[in-house]
Amino acid sequence: MKDFVEQQIIEAVRGLLTRRVNQLLGDMESHIPLIEFSNYRGGTAVCPIISFSNCEQSEKERIIRLEAYSLTITLSLPELPENELLCYAYAGAVTRAFYDDPTLGGLVDRAVITGKKYVQPKMPNCSEGWELIISLRVTVEAMKT
Repeated sequence: MKDFVEQQIIEAVRGLLTRRVNQLLGDMESHIPLIEFSNYRGGTAVCPIISFSNCEQSEKERIIRLEAYSLTITLSLPELPENELLCYAYAGAVTRAFYDDPTLGGLVDRAVITGKKYVQPKMPNCSEGWELIISLRVTVEAMKT
């Protein structure tokens, strides 16, 4: 049953990215490639990778029986001159989406962005693009799992 709840969390994050984040990106004035989950490798969409793991619980979370998870969303952008700006646009849209829906539609107690990391190419013009890494902490009532 625990794996099922973890899968639901991943699917809820995917849904938030493909629906709300894409809506926010579409409302921006400049053209920003949308997020999709497929094997597509091109300039018209970005395919993020979501990594999921258990997270260390605080003493309070143990007492009130909250499960804590850590998620990492990694967006790799192909080498383009405007990719630094695109990283900031994606980070802003993802932040806004999680601010608007911190419970992922009521599935979790709280999903919070704990960090954003912007990774620039080590060498310019070497076929390596920018990366945006967003870290999340998700808490769920133990009775739901």
